[in-house]
Amino acid sequence: MKMVFALAVLLSLGAGGYYYWKQSPKHEAASNPAERETTAVAEPRDIRFAVTAAGEISPADQVSVRPEVNGRIAELPVDLGDKVKKGALLCRLDDQDLQIERSGRLTEIDGAKLQLQKSNRAFARAKQLIADKLIAQEVFEDAKTEHDLATNSLERAEKSLRLIEDRLTKTKILAPFDCTVLTRPVSVGQTVSGSGGFNAGTEIMSIANLNEMIINAHINQADVIRLQHGQPVDVQVESVPGLKLAGVVERIAPQAVIRNGIKGFSARVFLKNIDPVIRPGMTALLNIPIAAVEDVLSIPLSAVFTEQGERFAYVKNGEGFERRSITIGLSDYSHAEVQSGLTAGDVVSLEQPTDVLPEKSRDQKQPGDQRQRRDRTGASASIGTAQAPAPAAAKPINGSANSRPLSRASGS
Repeated sequence: MKMVFALAVLLSLGAGGYYYWKQSPKHEAASNPAERETTAVAEPRDIRFAVTAAGEISPADQVSVRPEVNGRIAELPVDLGDKVKKGALLCRLDDQDLQIERSGRLTEIDGAKLQLQKSNRAFARAKQLIADKLIAQEVFEDAKTEHDLATNSLERAEKSLRLIEDRLTKTKILAPFDCTVLTRPVSVGQTVSGSGGFNAGTEIMSIANLNEMIINAHINQADVIRLQHGQPVDVQVESVPGLKLAGVVERIAPQAVIRNGIKGFSARVFLKNIDPVIRPGMTALLNIPIAAVEDVLSIPLSAVFTEQGERFAYVKNGEGFERRSITIGLSDYSHAEVQSGLTAGDVVSLEQPTDVLPEKSRDQKQPGDQRQRRDRTGASASIGTAQAPAPAAAKPINGSANSRPLSRASGS
């Protein structure tokens, strides 16, 4: 009996606590979260449309240094991050074997010269004797052949020497331009292979000119038609907050490629000003201005509806909404310019309303109001009401603002 009584008391206390908790203001606030906005006001604002993309910063000139001949590294005077002037030594291979081979070629040349001198004397004597008809024609021709063979031997020896000397010049690798050493995966004493063999050769180091930097970006195919050569670019570096750089569109690839499942075009942006903190491989955020208008009547993109090619908005009229045709100008990713159809202060719906006034009811509710209507061809006729002031003309930035479609619009 006591157990039953205790259980009944606990249940009563629990029910009472739940009732007071549910009636508390905090619970009511938590159960009734703030509703999202369903309407917006048409008001003037500045609209700027720009193409955005991300890219990787890299040097304009970058070289992978590889030897042209096989050898062992004898001298490596530079290391990571070193700045090197044009013509300075980057690497030298051991040339001892080539020097020995060069000495042998010089000895061959000396022997070939002596042999040629001997054959010259014999051939000159044979010409004199054949002129005096003191030797046979066969003996003269043998002397001439010996002279030609000695001449060829000297030429072969001299060509071999030139090849050896050319290989000797390739044991020294000099900087082709003012550069900075980016990587150096080898050390002194390591044997490397030349690029003239079956493979591409051993990479000794990579160098780049960090005084000129570019950004390689992937531009969506829907935006690439708006870009032009020489167009200005605003650049922000992701790893350096607050740093802003200026660039210019230098190249746009003529053929599309697919990267990360998105078809687009490769574009190269040249950086006009280089900050010392910028390094190759950093990610850059590109903002390419296309067009801009200032102080124009605008509404959110979600308030623009489309049906059979006609754009319209639902405008608050008394206790309901009326459908009104509008003309859209420039738009960005959040708002659209309204060139006609609305006036400043009009309240528009951001979603499909349920209380749309039918055409007949609107005429009966406002018998004296003659509103602006738009026919199928898009021509407007204003009857009796004052028109809204003409919006400011779009200011194209290296492009035409009239040829751009709406960025996005919600359809009914």
